[in-house]
Amino acid sequence: MTPREIVLLGSTGSIGTQAIDVVLRNPEALRVVGIGAGGGNPGLLAEQALRLGVDVVGVARSSAVQDVQLALYAEAKKRGYAQGDARVPRIVAGPGAMEELAAWPGDLVLNGITGSIGLAPTLAALRAGRILALANKESLIAGGPLVRAAAAPDQIVPVDSEHSALAQCLRAGRAEQVRRLIVTASGGPFRGKRRGELTEVTVEEALAHPTWNMGPVVTINSATMVNKALEVIEAHELFDVSYDDITVAVHPQSVIHSMVEFVDGSTIAQASPPDMRLPISHALAWPDRVADAASAVDWTRSHRWDFEPLDDEAFPAVNLARDAGRAGGCLPAVFNAANEEAVAAFSAGKLPFLGIVDTVAEVLAMAPGFGEPGTVDAVLAAEEWARGTARERIARDGR
Repeated sequence: MTPREIVLLGSTGSIGTQAIDVVLRNPEALRVVGIGAGGGNPGLLAEQALRLGVDVVGVARSSAVQDVQLALYAEAKKRGYAQGDARVPRIVAGPGAMEELAAWPGDLVLNGITGSIGLAPTLAALRAGRILALANKESLIAGGPLVRAAAAPDQIVPVDSEHSALAQCLRAGRAEQVRRLIVTASGGPFRGKRRGELTEVTVEEALAHPTWNMGPVVTINSATMVNKALEVIEAHELFDVSYDDITVAVHPQSVIHSMVEFVDGSTIAQASPPDMRLPISHALAWPDRVADAASAVDWTRSHRWDFEPLDDEAFPAVNLARDAGRAGGCLPAVFNAANEEAVAAFSAGKLPFLGIVDTVAEVLAMAPGFGEPGTVDAVLAAEEWARGTARERIARDGR
């Protein structure tokens, strides 16, 4: 069996490090040939490169190249470089490094980059004919029309736990048999709270997620339900299901990762304890499965799984995203960029918690007619307008 050759973009982040764990435990099936990151953690990047024996390392920040080179040689020396036992990989660097890496010879690209800078590498991987394991949700949210135009059928495999679950459940029937998608949400730290109870939320409270261990931006997005709002847009783009047929259900245990309801009344659910290694392994090996990628549900014990409707008054982000998605064009990109600015302002104490989604709503209401994005630059221009407008609103209305 020849291992599937993989390029990891964002290798030093949460998705990247967990993907490497999956690969190292399955060397007969998976091999990493290239890794890329911004360059902010040169020691980890060098250690990953030498441990995996990659052919190439990508560094997005040119200013970090020397640090990465020094770290590579230091790591190689520890591993016997002087005796010729360790090979230093090639380095590609600069703003286009991740795109070059995305088109590197191989079978699959995992895009674990954070933010809209992941859009161009997504397009590069698709145009090079690679299978794309997509964890960079901004690619679809900001550049959905561009990604759809570049992707062949079944070329994109989702990495998010919810979309991985949907992809697995959809295999139970044909597209015309699907009635709706049900995207589950933990409810975050404020599940059950009314809008009036969220006026004095602190950053520390918003970061106290009850289920998942995530980065600060994603965790705050979970607290506002913006993360789920973005996942609704992503589900629409991935599976070509109308916004009217995508439902959000609050499931605090986070064991059912999403469900598909079929026209006959059957609902197929994907269940597993919260562990991102499972959807990562599923994407890397798609359509096969990796044995023992993560722990399964213990069916010898009793379990309670609760499901609740989403409180749209307390958490209006999901409906706001549906409206932006239905309007199309660059409005989903505007939604995402305005939210990033608002989250940064909240984290810095310049905006109240409820002001995050309120700012996004105001920016969307002010958006000019951007039209369908024809290029990456058009998407970035819409995002820049949204960021600037959000900063103006925050300066006017913030604390």
